[in-house]
Order: sequence, then C-alpha cells, then structure tokens
Amino acid sequence: MSMVSLSTLLDRSRRGRRHAERPVWMERPTRTGQGLKLLVVVAMIVAVGYPFLLAIGTSLSTKAELAANGGYVLIPTDPTLEAYRVVLSGGVVTRAALVSVGITLVGTALSLLCTICLAYGLSRPGTLAGKPLLLIVVGTFLFTPGIIPNYLVAQSLGLLDTYGAMVVPIMLNAFNVIVVRAFFQGIPEELHEAARLDGASDLKVLLRIVLPLSKAVIAVVGMFYAVTYWNSFFNAMLYINAPEKLPLQVVLRSYVLQGDTFNAKAMGVSVLPASTSLSMAVLILAVLPIVAVYPFLQKYFAKGVLTGAIKA
Repeated sequence: MSMVSLSTLLDRSRRGRRHAERPVWMERPTRTGQGLKLLVVVAMIVAVGYPFLLAIGTSLSTKAELAANGGYVLIPTDPTLEAYRVVLSGGVVTRAALVSVGITLVGTALSLLCTICLAYGLSRPGTLAGKPLLLIVVGTFLFTPGIIPNYLVAQSLGLLDTYGAMVVPIMLNAFNVIVVRAFFQGIPEELHEAARLDGASDLKVLLRIVLPLSKAVIAVVGMFYAVTYWNSFFNAMLYINAPEKLPLQVVLRSYVLQGDTFNAKAMGVSVLPASTSLSMAVLILAVLPIVAVYPFLQKYFAKGVLTGAIKA
C-alpha cells in the first residue's frame, strides 16, 4: 500500500509541476484547439508556398508544356534549366544582378557602420549633444520628407544617375538606430569601467567589447538593411536614367509587372524560351539570395529585436 501511495504521489507531483509551468491565464490545450491551429498553419503554408512552387515549376517548363497548361505549370513533366541558362548567360539581367549585389554589399556595410557608430554614441552617457541628436533621430519617425525634397537633395549632392543615389538616401534607418542603441545600453557598465581602467579608448571598447556581445542585434539589423537594398527599386526609378545602372528589381518589374518583352539580343542568345519561363526565372533569382540567407540568421531575430524593443 505504501508503494502504491508513493507512486501516486509522484505522479501527482509531476502533473502539478507541469500545470505550474503554465501561466495562470493560459487554459489547457484541447484537441479541437490544436487541430484548428494545425489547420491554420497548413493553410498559411499553402497560401505562401503555392505561388512560390508555381513560379519554380513555370520557370522549369518548356514552351509546349506551358502552352498546353494555359501558361503556368506547377509540376513540369519534362523540367529544363534553359530559362536559367539564358538569364545567367549574360545581357541585361546578369548586369542588373551584379548591380544589385554590389549595391547590397556596399550599402549594407555603410549602413551598419553608420548605425553602429551613431547608436554607440547615443548610448553612452555624457555624449556631446546626445539628447538633441536622439530627438532628431526619433523625430524622423514623425516628419518624413516627400519625393520632391528627396529629389532636390539628391540633385544638389550630384547623386543623380549614380549608384550613390541608391545608397545614400536610405543609408540610415531611425528604427534600426533605436534598436541597436537600446541593445548597447543593456551591456553592463562594469565592462566599460574595466576597459577604461586598462586604458582602452572608446573605439577599442566598441571593437573589443561591445561588438562581440552584440552579434545578435547586428545580424538582425544587417539583414534588415540587406533586404531593403536588395528589394529597392523606387530610388533607382527616380534617380537612375542609364539602363546599364538599373538594379535587378527594376528589370524584374519591367518584365513581370509592366509586360515588357524579352529581347534575344539583349539576353545574349539567338533563341529565347517562353517569356513566362524567363519572367519566373528572373523572379526566383531575385528572391533566392534572401531566402538562402534568412535561415542562417533566423535564430538571431527574436533575441536581437526583442531585447532592443524591451529595453528601449
């Protein structure tokens, strides 16, 4: 009897611990609720994944198969990489892709440099004109310039029809500065004091102590900047006139949204695949870099953004 009573008490204590781990306001999950959640998740996956799979299938299809299926194919019976070969063989799409890669790399590096320096200066007590600068940064949330003032500023700086016009106007984002500043403020002050006692300067403290402890928020902010530069097309349409300087997103927009036709000479080939296959191939190539990089940085998102938001 004692053994039975002891096992019963152990089971009850385990169940009690499991119940204690749940918040008071959270009810126990039911099978119906879990089933509905599963249906919602599956519906969201289908809604997001179906267009992407349709674009991949169409890009791998032949002209005959596209004609037989009304222009779009989900699962091609005879897949071919001809559309990708044509797109990557040279011409306007390859040049636009190289422009986008260069703008993204250079722009992200400059944006991270400016954001880290400004956020670190605003996070340290006693910074010269720290509060007025912080108010200016926060004020950009409320007062944003329009298209005409931006264009006049770019024109006065000589940025028209240059690659700098696609980097300088969006180099600094106020939200990213606030997040990085809040993260820097969360670093213990004792580390700064210990570095000061060892004779470290502000630059050495930033490079040796602050940045190694801020990998999460830097990865998140860097991803935000990279996505912004890679997907940016409005500034290129506004400031760039030379066709050879247009990024990939502008070329994709002209082919997919505006209905421009592909030119065999511009693509560097004699015979073109179906225009729909080429459009979907360009679309996949434009999305692929972000999709490939995101899984490696996903683990930093919750830690970096939530820490900065909570401490802001």
